[in-house]
Amino acid sequence: MALLSPTKPAHARGGPERPPRRLGFSQRLGRLDVKLSPYLYISPFFLLFAVVGLFPLVYTAIVSMYDWNLLGGQGDFVGMANYVAVLQQPLFWKSVVNTFSIFLFSSVPQVIMAITIAAILDQNLRASTFWRMGVLVPFVVAPVAISMIFGRLYADQYGFINELLGLVGVDPIAWHGDRLASHFAISTMVNYRWTGYNTLIFLAAMQAVPRELYEAAVIDGAGRIRQFFSVTVPQIRATVIFVVITSTVGGMQIFDEVRMYDAQGLGGPDRDWMTTVVYLYDVAWGNQKSFGRAAAVAWLLFLIIVMVGMVNFIMTQRIATGGTRGPKVSRRHTKRLLAEARAAAARTDGPTPSAAPGGTPGPQPGSPPPPPSIPPTQPPAGSQSPNHGEDLR
Repeated sequence: MALLSPTKPAHARGGPERPPRRLGFSQRLGRLDVKLSPYLYISPFFLLFAVVGLFPLVYTAIVSMYDWNLLGGQGDFVGMANYVAVLQQPLFWKSVVNTFSIFLFSSVPQVIMAITIAAILDQNLRASTFWRMGVLVPFVVAPVAISMIFGRLYADQYGFINELLGLVGVDPIAWHGDRLASHFAISTMVNYRWTGYNTLIFLAAMQAVPRELYEAAVIDGAGRIRQFFSVTVPQIRATVIFVVITSTVGGMQIFDEVRMYDAQGLGGPDRDWMTTVVYLYDVAWGNQKSFGRAAAVAWLLFLIIVMVGMVNFIMTQRIATGGTRGPKVSRRHTKRLLAEARAAAARTDGPTPSAAPGGTPGPQPGSPPPPPSIPPTQPPAGSQSPNHGEDLR
């Protein structure tokens, strides 16, 4: 059978070399489109973030370095004096404690209720679209309306909640007088508004879980609860991380619910439920009217949110990557292995042994002598070698 060898180019055969083909304008435009299109597609987000996110952040840091008054405008450069003045005020630390307390009362139950309701809505329910859209109704309602309604429900004297508690023999609770009770009341507003939103996020993640996993779990005899903890939760770990981080950022910036909880909107007479954002508002437009200190409070709150978010991210990442892990390898051991590998590669790429006159490498000093050569056995006359047919081919 004849074998066809590949045709060599003209310059390899010794012929004249062809000049390189010039690209047309449309081809150049096509290459430029392939290179620049991905960056153009994502550029609107970065441009919008630079205008409404990055610039205010940088400008707030600049304002925090000046004695900037609401009425007098920009004053002298004071450096870190605004930060020191804010950190020395006890009301700032009280607002930070109130923020963390309301955050724990709201975000933790919120995530648990959202994932539970999403698991229920993921089942085969009648009118499932109606129920799935119904959980989003509280999110559509304005937060001011929600705060006013709940403020009346939690009234100290004629509130609906105290009336219900009186029917079961429980004494009325001072929702506006007790610090812990006020935190619980405000957290119920936050949970009422944001639980449905997080529920739809969890539900979308659960809809993407392969149904074959549930079928295999049913064959293995797993019930509903076992399927939820062994199939659903491990499959939506990334969504859980996202919801926890977003709930943390939102929970540390509570303002509307606290502002509308009472008539004054500054956290009560003793500032028992004043959050850090409300404190920032009071510093900027209240009695102090200091934009410089308010900007310092904003940057301190930003740093607190970043630290809390990083802690949440690390904790949820550990949960997401939990399970059987291999042994850890230290960095020093890794460097030693890399050095040994490089040394072995250098020895392999060393000088080749010298060749004997016949073209074969000669014996190296210290190497064992080669085995004696055995002459090939000649087949008897008239016989064929076993590969005779292959030689004919």
